[in-house]
Amino acid sequence: MELRFIKLRDDAIVPTQAHPGDAGSDLYACEAATLAPGARAKVPTGIAIAVPEGYAGLVLPRSGLAHKHGITLTNTPGLIDSGYRGELQVLLLNTDREHAYVVKPGDRIAQLMLVQHGAPIWTEVRDFEQTTRGH
Repeated sequence: MELRFIKLRDDAIVPTQAHPGDAGSDLYACEAATLAPGARAKVPTGIAIAVPEGYAGLVLPRSGLAHKHGITLTNTPGLIDSGYRGELQVLLLNTDREHAYVVKPGDRIAQLMLVQHGAPIWTEVRDFEQTTRGH
């Protein structure tokens, strides 16, 4: 699948997949940020994308950052609809209660995964068919 993008800044790094077949592409910080213990920050990537119609982009945390430093996303997953054309910005949260975390330009800060979706047709009914699970 082709994913069109625009580099909004000369120093922006194009998202990459670490290994062939990976579901996510790494997103890179385009600016420095310091997250004090418990603090959050919006970190720009310098990249805008055109998510194809029928798809959505999910911005997900990187497990290594979460495990080693307590860095996650405040709105995980972040949702990028196909109509959005602005800069990808990652909302980081430092869950560590004692140590600040410094983001440097070029750091991998999140992952982007594209998922196909369908738009539901909402239909009101009086009841549902029974299942083995039930309520």
